[in-house]
Amino acid sequence: MDDFIAARSQMALSLGFHIIFSCIGMVMPFFMAVSHFQWLRSGDVNYKNLTKAWSKGVAIFFATGAVSGTVLSFELGLLWPKFMEHAGPIFGMPFSLEGTAFFIEAIALGFYLYGWGRFHPWFHWFTGVVVGISGLASGILVVAANAWMNSPAGFDFVNGQYLNIDPMRAMFNDAWLSQAIHMSLAAFAATGFAVAGVHALMILKRRNVQFHTRAFRIAALFAAVAAVLQPLSGDFSAKDVARRQPAKLAAMEAHFHTEKRASLVLGGLPDEQGKKVNYAIKIPGMLSFLAHGNFEQEVTGLDKIPVADQPPVLVPHLAFQLMVGLGMGMVALSGIYFLAIWRKKQWLRSNWLLKLFVAATPAGFIAVEAGWTVTEVGRQPWIINGVMRTADAVTPMPGIAYSFYLFSAVYVSLSLVVIFLLYRQIKMVPELYDRPAQLAAA
Repeated sequence: MDDFIAARSQMALSLGFHIIFSCIGMVMPFFMAVSHFQWLRSGDVNYKNLTKAWSKGVAIFFATGAVSGTVLSFELGLLWPKFMEHAGPIFGMPFSLEGTAFFIEAIALGFYLYGWGRFHPWFHWFTGVVVGISGLASGILVVAANAWMNSPAGFDFVNGQYLNIDPMRAMFNDAWLSQAIHMSLAAFAATGFAVAGVHALMILKRRNVQFHTRAFRIAALFAAVAAVLQPLSGDFSAKDVARRQPAKLAAMEAHFHTEKRASLVLGGLPDEQGKKVNYAIKIPGMLSFLAHGNFEQEVTGLDKIPVADQPPVLVPHLAFQLMVGLGMGMVALSGIYFLAIWRKKQWLRSNWLLKLFVAATPAGFIAVEAGWTVTEVGRQPWIINGVMRTADAVTPMPGIAYSFYLFSAVYVSLSLVVIFLLYRQIKMVPELYDRPAQLAAA
């Protein structure tokens, strides 16, 4: 493994782990706040127990997210010094604001965890809401920095120099809104289905059914709403990518030849040498419509992109197909769940519906990983789209492969610790959280 591939692999590994921790850390506080609100409103002690259980999970993922996020910040400087030398002064503002949001989140979480019986009940609940809002703001600010890499703005690039820097214009670049909406909905859908799936499994095992039923309903509702809205944000993002990054769109759709009434490719294996897609289903005109809102509109293919500027096709295409396929599966399950709430309430007590949610437990996070693969691999060979190549930004320091192996071990170990802590939390539900009302109220 050469140092360039090792640096990219280490960054991909770090981002792959961190995105899971950060998604859960962004979304779980909202689940916690809704459960807390239900307890304050209804007095149902099951909601109080659930809130306390979820707050421990929030604390676990806040700690692991802080660790993995700190590692990422160091990796940006150590692995990509040329990138940070030029990009740091331009897109540093969202990172600075993210740090502020992180500190607010940490303070609010401290108030929340140690505020039971010490604050006014509604102020205590409000601190939990602040945890959720500040965590979501942190995620959006980080996405703004990534969006700048896809749609660089806020500077003039003249003779290799970055002049007339405008940090606000850089932060609110053309890609930030579509990416922020798409990523936020993805986080809610992924975390919602994962949490709902875990609690559905506990219901199927007939363990602490009332406790897990209340948890399942909160998580499933968040997941279903986000999943149904996600295709709308996906359409918004696709049209934005078609306008700003035609090479990325061509790669993820395996669209080799520029043409009008371009076909949407479903499935298939791209043949990059033969410039074709094998075993695919094609829908004539649909790609033109999805990219430009017009069935006859021309869609730029890879043949219009200089060979040196073309991204790889196989990985973005397969990742995009996987993301869309899982996304549509979650939309279908959400539709079934809404139908159950509206007209078929007996379905809510059926094992088959719970089994579907159990099966969907990993779907959201696999889709998130696939989506980030499309975003990052589809931008190649650029680290700053159209401005700086990834190969020009990497550190000249040798031995990066050993760093990659070390960090792989660290992240695997961290993941095992998190899995152990969450497993212990679930196993301890009967002893710590699902207690009789007179004990829980004490």
